[in-house]
Amino acid sequence: MHVMVLGAAGMIGRKLSQRLAATGEIDGKNIDRLTLADTVAPEGPEAAFPVETVTFDLCDPADVVAMIGRKPDIIIHLAAIVSGEAEADFEKGYAVNLDGTRLLLEAIRAEHERDGYRPRFVFASSIAVFGAPFPTPIGDEFVRAPLTSYGTQKAICELLLNDYSRRGLVDGIGIRLPTICIRPGLPNKAASGFFSSILREPLVGQEAVLPVADTVRHWFASPRTAVDFLVHAAALHTEQLGPRRCLSMPGIMASVGEQIEALGRVAGDKATSLIRREPDETIAGIVAGWPEGFEAKRAESLGFRADASFDDIIRIHITDELDGKVG
Repeated sequence: MHVMVLGAAGMIGRKLSQRLAATGEIDGKNIDRLTLADTVAPEGPEAAFPVETVTFDLCDPADVVAMIGRKPDIIIHLAAIVSGEAEADFEKGYAVNLDGTRLLLEAIRAEHERDGYRPRFVFASSIAVFGAPFPTPIGDEFVRAPLTSYGTQKAICELLLNDYSRRGLVDGIGIRLPTICIRPGLPNKAASGFFSSILREPLVGQEAVLPVADTVRHWFASPRTAVDFLVHAAALHTEQLGPRRCLSMPGIMASVGEQIEALGRVAGDKATSLIRREPDETIAGIVAGWPEGFEAKRAESLGFRADASFDDIIRIHITDELDGKVG
């Protein structure tokens, strides 16, 4: 089985690639080839099968056609411009997040019409497809009405995925990822970045800035659980989905204050004292239009599982990124 990960140089892409290399299978089927692609060369993990790393431009039709011409059995599409950057750069956000995904689907359609090619296509969507006012929790029937360009781009791609799947051109599944926390490494341009930084930096003895109120609530999953979601989606028997191919993932609902309390329980008062409150109206305005929590019954019935607690999310970061040490 040939698996292709697009956006493989990103944090989730790297962790997913490492998981696939380590396990060597999806749904009991052996992986015999792994292709990792991004705008910069991804790191190829050691594996018992060939791992190819490729640079490509999602906005270049020729590059996209060449990627799909490799005929992967499973495509996991993580490539995207993140929320804050998509809001700041309107053209770039639509070019990558919408037009790039459409190029992928059209390249698959061309191959399908030529020889019946129909891969599993796992699309990383976002809870940003929903917009306020929200019920709490948000159920599976709640309407998609995003209030950001990023959310709009993801919502349109979800509709495309449904339609291309309905027509038998692709075997698609979209998973709306919660905000991933704690993200390792340096901050990115996502408006949600502070949710990670107020935990990540204090855990290594560094100061962090909190731009919103402690009462802000949101929906979270650890990087490890996000990888679980993607692997499970790749293995899922999609006839269970019916015509609605996109699912909200289960997660942990927590306020910023509850995040900080969990940090104190796991790492102590020294860590929480490093959080500096500096209100930012722009970020607060973006976050105000985001959902707080979900009742992800469809996903749970299909075997998707959330982290056990926010304390566990912090402990996963300490184990996976800090060798079990704090300070």
